[in-house]
Amino acid sequence: MKIVDKTKLDKSHLNQAAYILTDSIPTGWPTFNDAIKEIKALLAPGNTLLAAVEKDTVLGIGAILAPIYNGNVFELHALAVRSDRRRQGIARAIVTALEDEARRQGGITIYLGADDERDQGETSLANVNLYEDLPEKLKSFSPGSHQTGFYLKLGYRIIGVMPDANGVGKPDIFMAKRL
Repeated sequence: MKIVDKTKLDKSHLNQAAYILTDSIPTGWPTFNDAIKEIKALLAPGNTLLAAVEKDTVLGIGAILAPIYNGNVFELHALAVRSDRRRQGIARAIVTALEDEARRQGGITIYLGADDERDQGETSLANVNLYEDLPEKLKSFSPGSHQTGFYLKLGYRIIGVMPDANGVGKPDIFMAKRL
């Protein structure tokens, strides 16, 4: 497996990436057309799109958006790995490469938003009133099956929460890491 940037991805790779997005994050990109629009947006100048590729097969993708705050801060966006290749270190390799690229471009901080939007919720912040004693709820945070658990293992920390971002009881959890 190798990590390649957007300049080495052809149309077949981009289509594979779109299918991975639709399969992995259907609430964000329910159709192939939705996902291909997102992939095309990630190809815009200033953004960095990386893919994990093995024998011309895309295993996963991830991106950082053009920096903000005078080039100090990058947003990690749209990390996804094929369902049959998860838990093999692919996402970790992509995130590491994205962090390295953000550092190379002068970044100090990398952040992301992790929506807890499934009906029953996945984290301990779902389906509770986050307007009441949020600091206490953060002290006892449990990621459950949510992607925040993965990011916590990589050194990311919760830096904020937007209650009800995706509907009542469905927060967006903001995480960041100093590069």
